[in-house]
This record gives sequence, structure tokens and C-alpha cells, in this order.
Amino acid sequence: MDWKEKKVLVIGTGISGIAATDLLVQVGADVILYDGNEELQEEIIREKLKNSHNVKIMIGTCGDETKKQIEYVVVSPGVPIDNPLVEELRNMGKKILGEIELAYTIAKGKIAAITGTNGKTTTTALVGEILRTYYKSVFVVGNIGIPYTGVALDIGEDAVVAAEISSFQLETVDKFCPKVSAVLNITPDHLNRHYTMENYSDAKLQITKNQTKNEICVLNYEDPILIEKAKSISARVFYFSSEHTLEEGIYLTKEGKIILASQGTKIEVCHIDELNLLGKHNYENVMAGVAIGYFMGVPMECIKQALHTFVAVEHRIEYVTEKNGVKYYNDSKGTNPDAAIQGIRAMVSKTILIGGGYDKGSVYDEWIEAFDGKVKLLVLLGQTAEKIADTAKAHGFQNIVIVSSLEEAVKVSAEHALPGEAVLLSPACASWGMFKNYEERGNMFKEYVKNM
Repeated sequence: MDWKEKKVLVIGTGISGIAATDLLVQVGADVILYDGNEELQEEIIREKLKNSHNVKIMIGTCGDETKKQIEYVVVSPGVPIDNPLVEELRNMGKKILGEIELAYTIAKGKIAAITGTNGKTTTTALVGEILRTYYKSVFVVGNIGIPYTGVALDIGEDAVVAAEISSFQLETVDKFCPKVSAVLNITPDHLNRHYTMENYSDAKLQITKNQTKNEICVLNYEDPILIEKAKSISARVFYFSSEHTLEEGIYLTKEGKIILASQGTKIEVCHIDELNLLGKHNYENVMAGVAIGYFMGVPMECIKQALHTFVAVEHRIEYVTEKNGVKYYNDSKGTNPDAAIQGIRAMVSKTILIGGGYDKGSVYDEWIEAFDGKVKLLVLLGQTAEKIADTAKAHGFQNIVIVSSLEEAVKVSAEHALPGEAVLLSPACASWGMFKNYEERGNMFKEYVKNM
């Protein structure tokens, strides 16, 4: 698509909005960058832009004349699609798209797109490593840290892309079509934004919207929602399974071997003892990553090479250090109950668990049930502390301490931990309200631990 002289309104001045604005300026669009937060300062926003003199910035109110003039609206992931301004512009006939769709109209190359409630970052990082063993031009983009729009102009015909994509970003896709897509799992999350599980799962499955039988969709065979949704997917579905032997798919044997079976051929990929990752959920991530790499054209020998060197991503059951015989783990990316369940399951000793944070409308019963005698003490902080404490007590877990800060949580945990035990930060909640993001929360946890 030719964006030259198109009048575009970008909503949101975060990382995605800034990257989208810079990209649009580079392709010759007439851009207005808007944010409804009246407390923002134009000068600070301009400092973030590469070519700020070519951008009009509006803060607070978007005027009627502006609404009439614009042709396209680029919505940042953090802006709900039912936002009153977005709905008004849609009703006026303006084309609404997100950063993923915008980047797709400009970037070239082949795309592997990964979504799911949990495991996206680990799987995307692994896919990036797998692709790098074979391709010269590889880009790893999306929620993993680098906006797709930030590098779209650099992605040529020979390039390959591994993209971590959230449900927020998928709400606004139109023609976006990856060569290989993957939906790792679907469990309750972001219901304050999507309202229902049906809306949430439908948003996730938007990743397959434009795929045909010529493309691949990798799905989790153990996820009942995905098994049902697969019936309406046009792409060729390729499953991964941690519990079942598949005639067509990739699976984990009882002996710990990962086997890829496709079109009558079985390939032994590796044994889980060869991996640098803990937990069944990570074996599922590995299987998904292997399948994605395989269908992106990477030879199996190259895939095996990547598996032997890949280590856990930062903030995902990340070993921090050992102090006084106690091991500390940073699982700050466990931002919902299902992700936090995987963190608990990966622990092999009595554990003091630090949880709580921003309330996304989650329920915590299954998380508490997953403690299974392994959690010695639950240390809670943030907006959800009382809610989680009440849930824990309803399930018979009484050993709870509520604290006012993460620093205090680390101190209390250290006081109660005995040699041979572990302290795990795995909040089951988002970081907003107390921290900028889960990375800041995880980094502060590591700093507090190391400074003890």
C-alpha cells in the first residue's frame, strides 16, 4: 500500500504509537499523533520522535475538523477498540488498523506469528534463534520488545520474521497473513478488556484470519478451546502435544523424547534432558517452536543446534541467585494465574511465593489449588492482595503475609526461607499501578535479592 500523503491519526503515544508515527512519516504520510491524556506534555512526546517537525501532536481533545480530515486511524495496542473516539471514527467510515496491520502493509519477507495466553515470549525468542541458524536476515518483533513498525522498512524479500502478537494487536488485523501461525494456549486473561472468554479466544484466532491451506497453523492438542476452534481454521493445522502420541504433529513421549511426525516420516528431535529449560509448559513451547521453525524451512539439524544453546528468557522462571542456601527465581512474566501455575509446577522444593498486583479481572482458585503442598508461605502485594488472600483462605491455605512493597516482600521471604527452599516471584497479576511493566518489576526483584 502507498501511504504517501495519506492523512493518518495515530492514537496513543507509547512505544507502539511512537514507532507507528515514525514509520508513517518515513513513507510520506501526513500524520497526527493523538493522546487523550491531558497531563502529557507535547515537548516530551516530540523528543521521542525521529522526525517530530513533520508530525502534528494533539493532546486531550480530538477536534471535529481533524476527525473529518483523516482517512486512516492507527490504534495502539493499549487503546481498546470500543474506545468512544475509535467507535466514533469507525462510524464515520474511517479505516481502523493497528500496528501489526500497518507494518504488514510495508514490510516484506516471511512471517512466523505466535500468540497464546502464555509462553509467547519464550516461544518467539526460540523461533528467532532457530531462524538465525539458517537465515541471514532475521527479525524478532512484537510484544517481545521491538515494535514490528519499528523495523518494517528494513524487512526485505529475503528476510524472515518471528512476531509475538497479543490479543490486543490481533483485534485490528485485516489482511495480515503469516506463513506459519501458532496459538499456544487459551486461558482466562485480559477479561477486563475483552469481557468474555469467547471474545478473547476469537481475538487470538484472528491470527489465522487470512491463512489458507497453503499456510500452517500450529496448535496445542491439549487445549480444548483450540481443538474446537480448529474446526473453523482454513490453514493446515499441525498440533503439538505433551500427553498424546500424534500421527501428524509433534509430541513428547513418556521417555522424554520429542518426536516430529509429518506425512509418514518420524524425526527424533531431542530428549528433554538436552534442553536448558524447566517444566512441561516449556517443553510445549519447545515443541511449538520446533514446528514453527520446521515449516519456516529450517533444516532439522539447524533446529537441534538452536535447542542445545537456547536458555530461558529473562523474567520467565529465571534463576537469579542463591543466598544462604535459598534459591531465588524471577517469574515476573507470570502475569496471569495460568502462567503462574506453570511457575509453581517448575519448582522442585518448598517455595515461598510472592504474588499480587494489578487486577485484570482474573480468578485465582486454580492457581491456589496448584500449590499442592509445595508453597510454604504466600506473600502478597498490590491491588489484588486481599482478593487473592480471601481465595487462598477459602481453599484452606492460611499462611499468608500482606506487604506494601516488593522490597518488603523480598525481605519477608528471606526471613522465612530455610536452606534448600526457594523464593519465587510469580505474581499471577499484571504489574501496572506499581511498576511500568513486568520487566521493571522483575529487575527490581533481582536487584533487591542481590543487594540482601
